Amino acid sequence: MDAHGGGRRAGRRRRRRRARSLAPSLPPMPVDYERIRDVGPDRAASEWLLRCGAMVRYHGQERWQKDYNHLPTGPLDKYKIQAIDATDSCIMSIGFDYMEGLQHVEKIRLCKCHYIEDDCLEKLGKLENLQKSVLEMEIISCGNVTDKGIIALYHLRNLKYLLLSDLPGVREKENIIRAFKTALPSLELKLDLK
Repeated sequence: MDAHGGGRRAGRRRRRRRARSLAPSLPPMPVDYERIRDVGPDRAASEWLLRCGAMVRYHGQERWQKDYNHLPTGPLDKYKIQAIDATDSCIMSIGFDYMEGLQHVEKIRLCKCHYIEDDCLEKLGKLENLQKSVLEMEIISCGNVTDKGIIALYHLRNLKYLLLSDLPGVREKENIIRAFKTALPSLELKLDLK
């Protein structure tokens, strides 16, 4: 028995509980710009996205990459991210600099991303490479997103399809429809908002 009368197992349980309670207070990992320079933007972004629980699909491949330990190896310029599925992931604003050099992303799905806020979407909309490449986007059940963040997506000038669903912070549906009809007349906008 240990000093608290619980034996070894109880001591381990207390240590685990204490460690878990400290985890949420840890600061988010900063962007590793040296890693981006060393391995290229697609590999560095893949690593960040997979560490956060997202998935990526590369050009010419049908299979989604989910496991960080099974990222493909080979020439750094061979694997270009075509699609990102961030369902239930913990991606947040601080890591969006990893996406700056991505030139081939055509589809982004943000579903149940609790850390996605307006500033994330504003950053996305300002990334010049994504402004040219993104064709489809889905934002579903991201509770911290408001009209301000959605409107910022009008910068994605080649966007052809946008699905917005279950976004309680989005209140001005008519303004969103009007803004996108003006900025992106060929956009197929699907709204499932209350």
